[in-house]
Amino acid sequence: MNGYQITFFTQHDRRHRGKPLADWLVSLAGELGLRGATVIPASEGIGHRHRVHSAHFFELADQPLSIVMAVTNEEAGVLFERLRAEGVHLFYVKTAVEFGVIGNEDGDAAR
Repeated sequence: MNGYQITFFTQHDRRHRGKPLADWLVSLAGELGLRGATVIPASEGIGHRHRVHSAHFFELADQPLSIVMAVTNEEAGVLFERLRAEGVHLFYVKTAVEFGVIGNEDGDAAR
């Protein structure tokens, strides 16, 4: 299947509708029936204002996070329409990809 890998970049302390933004995006992926979303924490990053964001031993509020999704063209349209309607301000990268599933769901190799 062809579509897009969309990666959103945010910080641990960002919120939307009272919920951590990363959690809200994962919930939105479920609500929209997308295949899934993965939250990837990072130890350090530089934001668009050239400020260093990092996870500290006692404080994770500024920890950089990536949220990755694989979507079809139509799903990307619905996702971005919803993000615009919600007024979410968020940096993203959208890359054309081929995606799919190989193997049996139960983990046994085909014979």
